[in-house]
Amino acid sequence: MSIVNSTGYAHVRLTVTDIARSRAFYDQVFGWPAAIDASDKTDEPGVKESPEQFYGGVIYQTPQGTLFGLRPVGSQTFDSATTGLDHVSFAVDSRDELVRAEAGLAEAGIAHGEIIDLPDAGLAILSFQDPDDINIELTAPLG
Repeated sequence: MSIVNSTGYAHVRLTVTDIARSRAFYDQVFGWPAAIDASDKTDEPGVKESPEQFYGGVIYQTPQGTLFGLRPVGSQTFDSATTGLDHVSFAVDSRDELVRAEAGLAEAGIAHGEIIDLPDAGLAILSFQDPDDINIELTAPLG
């Protein structure tokens, strides 16, 4: 028996070096509505240390109902090869949606990888980097 009976994750928050730059990127790529936005208060005293002020970040409401947040933390560079986050993957409905996303990323000048089919896992992926070099992945079911 498990210790915790969870139904899934409620939210993920990434730490970023420049909240305005990251907000613009995620707004452009996903266009999700901001459920909470304290990014205009980032430079006010104490905000970056205040959970009640969401650390001066932004929290998006995804169509799935989960939350995705950004938190400004300064100048430390992201490194997926150290303990912590490797990547974040967002679901899309189909491989055709990956093809559409690939074209949209290219049109926006956002570098990205190729669509990779992973038949043993029953899915396809498309990866790209956010402004802090955090790997963002789109995942679609095959078939």
